[in-house]
Amino acid sequence: MNKSELIDAVASNAGLSKAQASTVVDTLFGPESVIAGALKGGAKVQITGFGTFQARDRAARVGRDPRTGAEVQIKAATVPSFKPGQALKNALNS
Repeated sequence: MNKSELIDAVASNAGLSKAQASTVVDTLFGPESVIAGALKGGAKVQITGFGTFQARDRAARVGRDPRTGAEVQIKAATVPSFKPGQALKNALNS
């Protein structure tokens, strides 16, 4: 499912116009969204029954250039992570 399909599904399920659904999706998941803002601020976002979004620090490491095989330094970074909740796991495995 891509973003436009998600917007269509939200509009259909919530009885919203596509413009309203687009605003909802962008407010939750866009680069300047509520979730991204919370992660940038160091908070974790826990949605009961769905899962938890959290920012994690990834250490610097040595990688390999797949074309040449040469070693390259990969910088440390803060990356988003998602841990699914039990209800979501159960929904997928029922």
